[in-house]
Amino acid sequence: MAKNITREIGNQLAVTVSHPATPASGDPVRWGNKAGVALTDEDTVTGKTTVKFDGCATLAVKGIGNGGNVAVAEGDDLFYTDGDTPPVSKKSNGTNSTRIGNANGAVGSGATATIEIRLAG
Repeated sequence: MAKNITREIGNQLAVTVSHPATPASGDPVRWGNKAGVALTDEDTVTGKTTVKFDGCATLAVKGIGNGGNVAVAEGDDLFYTDGDTPPVSKKSNGTNSTRIGNANGAVGSGATATIEIRLAG
């Protein structure tokens, strides 16, 4: 095995989250151009949050896309968009919009629902 490998599996890391400013455990988060789910609250000393970047999680998703309200169907690509509430939807053209994964459930047009998401990793 290569001697410069530092982690065999890097699917969860303690990182300084780019958005939101103060992540809490269970929140969807963005770290650079990757999105995941916070496993811990942000550490008040280090500013780091442990984030999971793969697997599945249930998150609030809004039925909105680039052109306005739109339904979310199973398998649709979902994105984390800074400034939106909730930040997860089909909108891919917003400020700091980052792919978070795929829907494993449905959300009505303009509605918000908690569904399972397969994280992009």
